[in-house]
Amino acid sequence: MAAISHREVNIQNIGPNDIEEVVELSKIVYDPGIAYERDHLESQLDIFPQGQLCIRYKGKVVAGCSSLMINIEDYGESHSFDEITDEGYIRNHDPNGLTLYGFDVTVHPDFRGMHLGRRLYDARRDICRNLNLKNIMFGGRIPHFYKYADKLSVNDYIDQVVEGGIYDPVLTFQLKNGFTVKTVMENYLPDDKESLSYGTLMEWKNDQYVSK
Repeated sequence: MAAISHREVNIQNIGPNDIEEVVELSKIVYDPGIAYERDHLESQLDIFPQGQLCIRYKGKVVAGCSSLMINIEDYGESHSFDEITDEGYIRNHDPNGLTLYGFDVTVHPDFRGMHLGRRLYDARRDICRNLNLKNIMFGGRIPHFYKYADKLSVNDYIDQVVEGGIYDPVLTFQLKNGFTVKTVMENYLPDDKESLSYGTLMEWKNDQYVSK
């Protein structure tokens, strides 16, 4: 891939004029049971616009991420995607919450290798610091688990990914970006056949957090 000019890559908050492209991107990357619909984005922008980001490359939306604020104690360490994101509508967003909960990072398959996911993670960290939140958490996918499920339990699979013996395109990336695995959640995304419905609860702690 040719060298990428920073001037060609723009990270911005998703606005109403970006919705159609973000929905199209989601449908390219995810199965129908997981992909966004327009009403999800409209609700997210109405409730917590500063938590919704996209990247444009040469004017085209090629990546995006979503988040909301919660208190993790209200949900515990075992929850589903639908429960903690209000099925993607984030009407449960708590402006007094202390955790930035991320629930989507999407990169167009034709634009992987450009470190766009890393840029979105860095932008999320900026949001966390600017809002003086304790941490970032999310339920991560483990899309290569289905390849090993006949040999390894989900916990053994995750341990081997953490130790570097197995590469998982999502979990390995998250670990390299400073997140740690807190626990494994069953039925996090029931339609995620590759992860066999499991999710990893991941955490990054904000070292600049000041107790309120």
